Amino acid sequence: MKKIILSVAILALGFTSVYAQEEDQQEEPKKGFDKSKLFFGGNFGLTFGSNTFVNISPQVGYRFNQYLAAGAGPSFIYYSYRTMDGRFSQGYAGANIFGRFYPIPYIFGQVQPELNYMWGSFKYGSTREKLPGQTVPSLLLGAGGAIPMGTTNGALLLMIQYDAIQASGNPYGRRAFFTVGYNF
Repeated sequence: MKKIILSVAILALGFTSVYAQEEDQQEEPKKGFDKSKLFFGGNFGLTFGSNTFVNISPQVGYRFNQYLAAGAGPSFIYYSYRTMDGRFSQGYAGANIFGRFYPIPYIFGQVQPELNYMWGSFKYGSTREKLPGQTVPSLLLGAGGAIPMGTTNGALLLMIQYDAIQASGNPYGRRAFFTVGYNF
């Protein structure tokens, strides 16, 4: 009986030491760049008819930890509308950077400075005029939620934003606006 108890005790100690070794051999957090923390997303919108709107603004970002993410991207926005007597069109091309802070999982605040070049034209009757091109800054402040979907980094983003600078000719208007996006 003593031999059985001694054998069980030795086996138990052996399993415990193997388990402890497995815990000690777990991977340490990666240092430096980790491509699994990259995400891709942005805005895409189309409307056609007497009012035309096109928005192509891809972004790439990096999730530094559970609280912070940042990224950048180019943007292209175009819109035009027709009336009985004329047509107005305006375009924007630029770049943005953004930073997100997640105080709790899936809820975030975002700051996104942008610099866009604006151009345009209008036609009224027989008069056609080009608008002078100009650089237009924007500072989008917003908050939203990320609903996890699909892959590890996949999420549906719902956000409300506001341009705090309100420069003349900004592409966002003078009111808060709602956006829906997806991160891959």
